[in-house]
Order: sequence, then structure tokens, then C-alpha cells
Amino acid sequence: MRMLFGLVLILGVGLAGFAAYMFQGYLEQATLERDILLEQRSKLAPTTEILVVSTKKNYGELLEQDDVKAIVWQADSVPEGSFTKIDELFPEGEEPRIILSNMQKFEPILTGKVTQPGEDAGLTSRLGMGMRAFAIKVDVTSGVSGFLRPGDRVDVYWTGKAFDKEVTRLIDTRVRLIAVDQISDSGRLSPVIARNVTVEVSPQQVAALAQAQATGRLSLSLVGAEDDMVAEVVQVDQRSLLGIEERAPAPEPVRERVCSTKVRRGAEVYEQRIPCTN
Repeated sequence: MRMLFGLVLILGVGLAGFAAYMFQGYLEQATLERDILLEQRSKLAPTTEILVVSTKKNYGELLEQDDVKAIVWQADSVPEGSFTKIDELFPEGEEPRIILSNMQKFEPILTGKVTQPGEDAGLTSRLGMGMRAFAIKVDVTSGVSGFLRPGDRVDVYWTGKAFDKEVTRLIDTRVRLIAVDQISDSGRLSPVIARNVTVEVSPQQVAALAQAQATGRLSLSLVGAEDDMVAEVVQVDQRSLLGIEERAPAPEPVRERVCSTKVRRGAEVYEQRIPCTN
């Protein structure tokens, strides 16, 4: 009996020692994993919260508080114009905002993609300080076959008569489109054959474009999205297009100057040539 009790006691002590050993190993492993996690966390960049849309939103739709969600974002990579607090996006007592450009789910809300609270989503919200909206008539040929969208930039060419010659001249460069027909949504992807495009220009440019449109035809040339070069002055007429040199008119022949005097001989009068003195 005593022998059995001794065996049980020895077995119990062994199991307890084994359990203590296993617990010590588990504790060391958990401590190691915790240290690794803390080290990795210390290397992560600081984060903040920004507001995004919780569902897809299209141009012209209302943006309300139920459409907004806060997500964690890396603090040094926050897009310019983002909102970080719901009070900034919807000040107390203000009306909802309106979407100015199509937004996908979880896309950050930027100041350039929504109106001010209660503001209409018209063209006035897209004009910069001191700029004006001016409409240009276009067709399939002059409007780049319909591949124009709000936000694109174009060069403007004028074709008309100048000094009795038909000429085409570049009159403005990198003009920004703010609407195509009645569409001002820069997120539109499908091409539309437009009849009018609206551009953002200064008052001086408005006067120049109005004069050009009244005296000739305007054509647009689409500028590449990454192209920041300003085109030089360009003018082409029919002769330069065909490579014909314009000849100067032939000089008129120099007429010989003749001087004479009248001489009377009796009853007759004769005309006699004399050297010209002046």
C-alpha cells in the first residue's frame, strides 16, 4: 500500500514538474511573440482617421452623414483636401453636400469632389478666383470627335481670313474644360458628340475667344494629361501649307526722264531736247 502511494506521489510530482515546464515554455513563447509584435508596431508609421464614402456615389447625388465612414489611414499619406472629422464635413446646422465627381466605395472624400454645405453643384462651384465660363461651339471635327471630358485641357485654334488670306492660328493653349454640353461631371467615361463645350478663362481670354468665334471657326486640340509644355505661336496659311514661297512683286521699270525746250525759228516753233538739270 505504501509502495503504491509512493508511486502515485512520484507520478504526481513528475506530472506537476512537466506541467510547470510546459507552462514556462508557453510563457516564454508568448513573451517573445509580444516583444516581436511591439517591435513591429514601433516601426509602423503614425496613423490617423479620414472620412470615406461607405457606398458608391455618382455626380449630383446628396452626401449625408449616413454615407460617410471613418477609416484608419497612414498619417504622412493623407490626400490633400481630406476630411478627418465629421464636424468638418457637416458643420452643425448646415445642409448636406452634393457630389461633384463619381466616387467609388471607400474612396476618400476630398474638398474638390463635393460642394460646400447646401451649395448647388453648378458651374460656379468649379470656377477659380477671377475666372469666367465661356461656351465654344463645336462639332465632330472641331470637338475632337467627342472625346472630351470636363477637366481636360485643350489648345484653341482659329481659322479665318486675315489680310485677304485664309489662315489658321493657335490663339490659346491649355484651356481647361469645365463642362461638355450640359455635363460637368469629370468622372464621365463614355464619349459624347458635343455641340458646345464650356471653358474656364480669364476676362481677357473671353474677349479674345468671342472675337475669334464671331470672325471665324474655332477648333480644339486635346492636350495630354501629363503634358505641361506650352505650345509656341503657330500660324499656317495655304501657301505655307503647300510649301509655296510668296514672291515679291516685280519692280516697275524706270522710265527715262526727258527734258526739252521750245525754240522759235521765224514763224515755226520747234521742241528741242536738252540735258535735265534737276
